[in-house]
Amino acid sequence: MTNGSSPQDALRTRPVRPADIPAIKTIQEGSPEAAQWAPAAWMLTQCFVAEVDGLVRGFIAARRLVEGEGEILTIAVDPSARRLGVGSALIQAAREQVGPKLFLEVRASNQGAIAFYQRSGFRPVGSRDSYYSEPVEAAIVMES
Repeated sequence: MTNGSSPQDALRTRPVRPADIPAIKTIQEGSPEAAQWAPAAWMLTQCFVAEVDGLVRGFIAARRLVEGEGEILTIAVDPSARRLGVGSALIQAAREQVGPKLFLEVRASNQGAIAFYQRSGFRPVGSRDSYYSEPVEAAIVMES
């Protein structure tokens, strides 16, 4: 970032590439609340990364359900890059590429994520008992 520029000036999203797997692995390890799939598995989804100053700082994996509708499988942002608009940019990329109507599940205890999703236009529409393990916990289903 240059002096006088905002974080958004240096922020861009793009489709994931195989070379991004090590960065995704590091981000995922720093985000234990995110889904913990093998990083290469995200390559099989509609996955996008967010770069800040050329460094991968977050990723989102989604899938199209039907035309105009999709599901966010996971989203994770490097802890050092949170509150810079990375998560919002990733959700926007998913809306543009997967569909404007998106669904997701979030741990019922993850109040920070729930608040973020609500600010991003999601609303709770249901729950799934015992959806998560380690620890066993309900999921809140949200849609935008």
